Amino acid sequence: MSIVQNKKAFHDYFIEEKYEAGMVLNGWEVKSIRDGRVQLKEAYVIVRGSELYLIGSHISPLKTVSTHINPDPVRTRKLLLHAEEIKKLIGKVERAGYTLIPLDMHYKSGRIKLEIGLAKGKKQHDKRDSEKQKEWERTKQRLMRSK
Repeated sequence: MSIVQNKKAFHDYFIEEKYEAGMVLNGWEVKSIRDGRVQLKEAYVIVRGSELYLIGSHISPLKTVSTHINPDPVRTRKLLLHAEEIKKLIGKVERAGYTLIPLDMHYKSGRIKLEIGLAKGKKQHDKRDSEKQKEWERTKQRLMRSK
């Protein structure tokens, strides 16, 4: 079950591969995510050492967070993957010029997971071509329904 999707990522990037990662979260963050107060629009994933981190995702704190916690809505969050997957991703990001983009945050057996995509950036003409293709598909569907 999806919590939030990053629709802008599919507009701005060609997604080559997808990986599912766990996240290191605080208790108040889990409660806020379950309430749907999360945003992935401006988020991206970076490599530091041999670890992956999610930067720029905004999790708005609930008003009921206890008073002894000082919540930081845009803090850097560590992502959890298998060591082999991390090594493979690091190699592709550093050598082949790929970018890691968060695509979807969802539940899997009670846990919150983040789907990240190995992506290459689209040029402006690529974006226009994909927009024309989507419009043509919509037009075809309308024509088929009207018959």
